[in-house]
Amino acid sequence: MIYFDTASSYPILPEVKRALSEASNALYANSASSHFLGEKVKFEVDSVRELIADEIGAYPSEIIFTSGATESNNISFKSILLGDEIHVDKRHIITSQIEHKCIFSICLYLESLGYEITYIKPNREGVISPDAVENAITTETALVSIMHVNNELGTINPISEIGEICRNNEILFHTDAAQSFKKVDVNVDDLNIDIMSISAHKIAGPKGIGAIYIRDLRNKQLMPVIHGAGQEDGVRGGTVAAPLIVGFGSAIEHFARYYNKFKQIKAKEILLSELRKHSIDYHVNGGEDSLPSCLSLTLPLTNVALLIRDNEPYFCLAQGSACSSKEIAASHVLTAIGLTREQAEKTFRISFSLDVSKDNILDLVKTIQKY
Repeated sequence: MIYFDTASSYPILPEVKRALSEASNALYANSASSHFLGEKVKFEVDSVRELIADEIGAYPSEIIFTSGATESNNISFKSILLGDEIHVDKRHIITSQIEHKCIFSICLYLESLGYEITYIKPNREGVISPDAVENAITTETALVSIMHVNNELGTINPISEIGEICRNNEILFHTDAAQSFKKVDVNVDDLNIDIMSISAHKIAGPKGIGAIYIRDLRNKQLMPVIHGAGQEDGVRGGTVAAPLIVGFGSAIEHFARYYNKFKQIKAKEILLSELRKHSIDYHVNGGEDSLPSCLSLTLPLTNVALLIRDNEPYFCLAQGSACSSKEIAASHVLTAIGLTREQAEKTFRISFSLDVSKDNILDLVKTIQKY
C-alpha cells in the first residue's frame, strides 16, 4: 500500500508513538488536581503550550488546546464573535470560496443568527487577493478568515498582506494553518495573525488534539465552546487530554526534520517529469507558490475515478479533500478556480508521505498509463 493522502492525515511518527505510550503510562492524573501527580501532568501540558508559543512567536497564555482544527475554527468564530463585547455588534464576516468545509458550516450557522458573509473568489491559481479582501470590508466587518495553505491545492495565500489590511482597519484576522504549521515558517507577528488554528495529525501527531492561538487572550471575553470547570481559560471545559498533548509536542519537535528530508527527494518534480516522459496529458491546479508535498492534478485523457477505484488496495489517493472526497458533487475548491464538473471529475490530489520513494512514484505513473 502506497500512501498519497497526507494532506488528509499523516501516519504517526515513531517518536510520537513512543511519547504517547510513555505519557499514557505516566500521565494518568488530572492536570487540575493539586497533588504531585496532577502537578506533574500540568507541567508537561504547559511545556507543550510553551513549545507551540515559541514556534509561532506567541505567549503561552495565548494558546488553548482543542480537539483539532475544526474545533479551533469554531472557537475562532463563535467564541469571539458571540462573546467579546467589542465585536458582538458587528455582523459581517469575510472568508473565501476555498476554505475548509467546516468554515462554511460555521458561517451557515452564523447566517441564521443574522450575520452577513462575503465569500471571496480565488484567482485561477487558487490564491486569495489582498485587494479583494480589502474591497469587501465594510464598517460592519468583524472578522476576516482566510486559510494559510489550501488543503486541496497546496497553494500558499499572502496572509501577511491580508493580515496587515485587517490590522489597519481594526478587524480581527483568523487563519486556518492546519496545512502550513511546521511546513512553512509561521510567526503570528510577522504574518499579522490575530487567531490561528492548528492540528496535530497534519504533522504526523495523534488525532483528537489541536490548538488555537488567540492574541491577547486574557483581555478578551469569550463564549465557551464547551462549558465546564474553567479549563483552558474557561473557553474549553473538560479534563485536559495530557497524553495527546505530549504526542502533539513530540510531533512538533520531530516533524520538520522528516519533512526537510522529504523535500530533498523533489517528489513533485519527479512525478511531473515522468508524466511528460510518458506523454501523459496533465494540468497542475494551483500556483507555483505551493507546498512541495501537495499536488492537484487533472488528467484530461485518464479515467481518474476508475483509476482510484481499481487500485484502492495499492494506492491511497483522494479526489478533493478527505472531508468531501466521498461526495458526488464536484470539489468546491476546483469549481471555484474555474474547473468544470467534468474537469473536476478527472482531478485528484496527491499528497506525498514523508518516506515516499522514486519507485513509489514510478509505480503510480505506470498505473496511470493503463487508464
